[in-house]
Amino acid sequence: MYAKNVWLDADETKKKAIFDFGKEYIDFLSNGKTERMATKEAIALAEAAGFKNLDTLTEIHPGDKVYAVNKNKNFLAAVIGDKSIEEGMRVLGAHIDSPRLDIKQNPLFEKGGFALFETHYYGGIKKYQYVTIPLALHGVVYKKDGSSFDVNIGEDKDDPVIGITDLLIHLSADQLQKTAAKAIEGEDLDITVGNIPLEKDEAGACKNYILQLLKDKYGMEEEDFLSSELHAVPAGPARDYGLDRSMIAGYGHDDKVCAYTSLRAVLDAGKQEYTSVVVLVDKEEVGSIGATGAQSMWFENVVAELLYREGKESNLAVRHAMTNTMMLSSDVSCAVDPIYPSANEANNSCYFGKGVVFNKYTGARGKSGCNDAMPEFLAFIRKAMDDNNLHYQTSEIGKVDQGGGGTIAYILGNYNMYVLDAGIPVLSMHSPMELVSKADVYEAYLAYKAFLAA
Repeated sequence: MYAKNVWLDADETKKKAIFDFGKEYIDFLSNGKTERMATKEAIALAEAAGFKNLDTLTEIHPGDKVYAVNKNKNFLAAVIGDKSIEEGMRVLGAHIDSPRLDIKQNPLFEKGGFALFETHYYGGIKKYQYVTIPLALHGVVYKKDGSSFDVNIGEDKDDPVIGITDLLIHLSADQLQKTAAKAIEGEDLDITVGNIPLEKDEAGACKNYILQLLKDKYGMEEEDFLSSELHAVPAGPARDYGLDRSMIAGYGHDDKVCAYTSLRAVLDAGKQEYTSVVVLVDKEEVGSIGATGAQSMWFENVVAELLYREGKESNLAVRHAMTNTMMLSSDVSCAVDPIYPSANEANNSCYFGKGVVFNKYTGARGKSGCNDAMPEFLAFIRKAMDDNNLHYQTSEIGKVDQGGGGTIAYILGNYNMYVLDAGIPVLSMHSPMELVSKADVYEAYLAYKAFLAA
């Protein structure tokens, strides 16, 4: 059903399913704020559904359920289909990184009687949105002896939180004359972490007290920051939003809302004609680069491993498998905000409550950096949606020349497979509190399942 309201068509049974699924997603979003945390959540869900680590298997057969992990930041789950993998797969691909503040390698310093962390923002953010909100600290620290420990401070109700101060309104005359882009500079996103001195009147005493706390809790030395990966993200769980509880407010909907619905679709769909795959990648917010980004060879390597366990070892079989594959690039789209409607062109934009969104192309200006899906694949997807009585809509990323954005679609398109961007409308994208509609979340899950079976 093209561009029709999900809520108006939903009976009480479906409404219950929408709210139940939303509750399960809230748990995933709250517990998977970083790519490492999301990977752990994905592994737990897959193992609970009977999936086995691919590394433990020497052969695969139709109906087998397998998963693979890369560097604790990528995840893949597959249900082996009746057809050979060489004949193609049905792939759902999403990213599990989100904009945030990364703690620098030499972060801890003291100024004006405060201990602070220096940060470097990751991905596209409005910097002013990150001041005066409670932040939590997540990540991992590796020591020279090879041991490591996880850091998770600020989520438990008894934990302290950290944050970035802002100039009080009474003294902000000069600051308020600046543009929003300049009101808060990147180098001023310093996080306050302490105020108690370790020794009386000694320079650096507040910094030393923080170091003492870290040593007591983790056995951590200051130099261990050099081999750490620490992130500051908005503290607290995702929540129901709206007096009608129709929406979900939380950090990281982009793109964990599509990651979760894609993951659940593969976990729940069962054996199909073609092998069903969900692949969750990192680094999309900074260009999909590196060993854990979509441009990595990892996904291709896992396909080669699957083919090997199927009894096919040639590089040509891998080429055939990739070319014959159909993929939905599961990534969010910008919903029309009723407060800022002028940023969108009404006839080619997406709206809350109207289901999954298909973006034929993304990019910026003259479609720069886009995938631009084939019309024959769009027709195939339309049929799958209509055959299953599902709600869907199409969209572009705002008005022409207004801005733009990209996904991992073009990267997988380089393998000559059919790829289409398909995701969920989001409001306040890339902010510390993004919004989605529960109806769209559930409808996307059903849409992804329909695609796997098509």
